[in-house]
Amino acid sequence: MNGSGTAQEETGRGEKLAQYVASFGSRQSPAHIIASAKVALIDFIGVAVGAVDEPAARATRAVAESWAAPGRARIFRGGLTNPAMAALVNGTMAHCMDYDDTHIGGSGHIAAPVMSTALAIGQSQDAEGSAVLEGFITGYEVMARLGNGGIKGIGRNLQQRGFHPTSINGVTGAAAVSAAMRGYDARMTTNALGAAATTASGFVGSFGTDAKPFHAGHAAMDGILAADLAAQGMVAAHGLFERHKGMLDALIQDRSAEFPVIDFADGWELLNNGYKPFACCRATHASIQAAHQLTARIAGRPVARARTKVHWSAPFSAGKLDPQTPLECKFSVAFCVAAALCGYDMTAAAFNDATLRDPAVRAILPRVELAPQRDQPQFEAYLDVWLEDGTYLQAETQHFLGHPTSPMSSEHHRRKFMSLVVPVLGEDRAESLIAALTLFERPGAMAEAMNLLAG
Repeated sequence: MNGSGTAQEETGRGEKLAQYVASFGSRQSPAHIIASAKVALIDFIGVAVGAVDEPAARATRAVAESWAAPGRARIFRGGLTNPAMAALVNGTMAHCMDYDDTHIGGSGHIAAPVMSTALAIGQSQDAEGSAVLEGFITGYEVMARLGNGGIKGIGRNLQQRGFHPTSINGVTGAAAVSAAMRGYDARMTTNALGAAATTASGFVGSFGTDAKPFHAGHAAMDGILAADLAAQGMVAAHGLFERHKGMLDALIQDRSAEFPVIDFADGWELLNNGYKPFACCRATHASIQAAHQLTARIAGRPVARARTKVHWSAPFSAGKLDPQTPLECKFSVAFCVAAALCGYDMTAAAFNDATLRDPAVRAILPRVELAPQRDQPQFEAYLDVWLEDGTYLQAETQHFLGHPTSPMSSEHHRRKFMSLVVPVLGEDRAESLIAALTLFERPGAMAEAMNLLAG
C-alpha cells in the first residue's frame, strides 16, 4: 500500500498538503487515473440517486429547499442552490445506503464528501467535467493520506476510538477540493485546510442511524465553508496536521497509531479505492462472501452455531447483535452472515423489513459469534458453521470482491448503477446518464449529466 512507511517525528505535514493543493493548476493526471476517477464518479452517482427517498436524503433536501440559497449547483433530483448546500445533500445521499466506495488504507468513504464537493464547485464555476475529475483526484489524494496506514494506521485507530474517519478526514478533503478548483495559493490553502480540520467531527456511535450518512454531507458542506472563510481572510491554525500538538494528538492521545509519511510522489491512492457489491458496512463484506459459499450446502438445514473471524475493528463498526431496523442491519456482521447463509444477495433490495423479520434469518442471528483478530486485515474472514445434524462447514475470504486486488468488473459496476438508477430515472434516462458519465471529460458532458439529474 502506498505511504505505508512511518515517521514518528515527521514535520511539515500541513505544508506538504497545502503545496500539493496549491499546485493543482500545474498538474494533469495520467489517463488511467482519469479512468479510475470516472469509475468513482459512476459509483457515486449511482448510490446517491438510488438513495433519493432515504430518510437522511429527504431531511437534508428539505432543509436545503427551506433555506432557499441561490446558486448554480444541482441537488440530485432537486433544484439549484449554492455549492455548500448541494454538497450537503448529495454527499449525504451518496452515503445513505452504505453502498459507496471505501479506501482500503482506512481513510473512509472518500467519494461522498469529495466528489459531491467537486461537482458543486465545478457547477458554480461553469467548469467542464475534466476540471471536476481533477478536483476530485486532488481531494481524494489528500483525504486518503490523512487516514492511511491500514490495520495499525490512522483511520482504523480513529474508528476504534469511536471516531468516523469519513467525517474526520472528509472535511479536509472537501476543503482541498474547494481550494484547488478555486486556484488558492499556498497561504490561502493552509488557512482553508486549518479551518476545515478544526471542525472535524463524527462518531461511530451514530452508525445505524441517519446521522452516519449526514457525516459525509456535513463534511462536504464544512469543507466548502472553510474554503469560503479562507477566501475572506480568515486565518486558521497552521499546525493541526503535525504529528504532535495537533488533531492527531487530540484524537489518538496515546500515540499508538502508525502515521504514514505524507508523500504525494509515492503513487496514487486512488488506485487503492474499493467498491461495494453489498449494500452494508464494509466490515461485513468478507464474512458475507464466506457465508455465500456455504448457502447451497446448508440448504435450509438448521444452524447450531456460526463463528466468523473478523478484523479487530468489526465489533466497533458493525457489531450490532440484535438489529431492530433495516438500517441497523447494515451494521451487523451477525445479521449479514445469517441473511447470507439464508441466500440473500445483500444488495440494496435485501435490506428491508421482510428480511429483518424472516424466521430463518432470525433463527440463525443469535447463533453467530464474532471472533475479532488483532492482525487480520478487514478484507479477510474465516467462517465456521456447525449444523444441528452434526455437519461442520468452513469457508474463507482472502480478498473480498471490490478490493483492488479483486476488483468488480465493468459489467458489475454497470449492473449496480442501473439497478439503483433505473427505478428512479427510468431506463432511457439511466442509459443516457451513464453514457454522459462514461465520457465525463468531454465538453458538455457534465451539463448533460446534471440536467438528467434535475428534479
